[in-house]
Amino acid sequence: MNNYLDVFLTFAKVGVMTFGGGYAMLPILQREVVENKGWATEEELSDYFAIGQCTPGVIAVNTATFIGKKLLGIWGGFAATAGVVFPSVVIITVIAALISNFADIPAVIHVFGGIRVCVCVLILNAVVKLWKKTVVDRITLAIFIVVFVLAVFIDITPVVFVLMSAIAGLLIGSIKAKGAEKK
Repeated sequence: MNNYLDVFLTFAKVGVMTFGGGYAMLPILQREVVENKGWATEEELSDYFAIGQCTPGVIAVNTATFIGKKLLGIWGGFAATAGVVFPSVVIITVIAALISNFADIPAVIHVFGGIRVCVCVLILNAVVKLWKKTVVDRITLAIFIVVFVLAVFIDITPVVFVLMSAIAGLLIGSIKAKGAEKK
């Protein structure tokens, strides 16, 4: 039971410390899951992020579910999911009850403006960390550039980009394997 509580509390800590949505949780997830707890490697976490992006729901919630399931099975997935969602449910319930009374106050408007800027920095930090671990050679750089350019100019679901990248990785891996066999 203590393991489930540890998973719940760890992900509740992630959930309570995060402002700005699922992407803002990524650097906090990385710190807690990889650095503090050692529950996943950087590579595993990157894979969970990619899969979490392709599946319905918030990326951080999906990632928490994957990690909880990996650690403790189906009930671990439930504990992690409940932990990451619980603080948001409580906070949003309180805010929803009070927001209409305070939303038009200039100080509140400025506070939310500052929080949005901070969230951008947190997301950029997560991107930089993922970049360092993921874009490791010319091929991964080429895939990154192609996906980035397409994402900027074409408005399609991220699932298409992930599937295209997966196929490219598979093809490139096959070509490399055949080249290694010939040597």
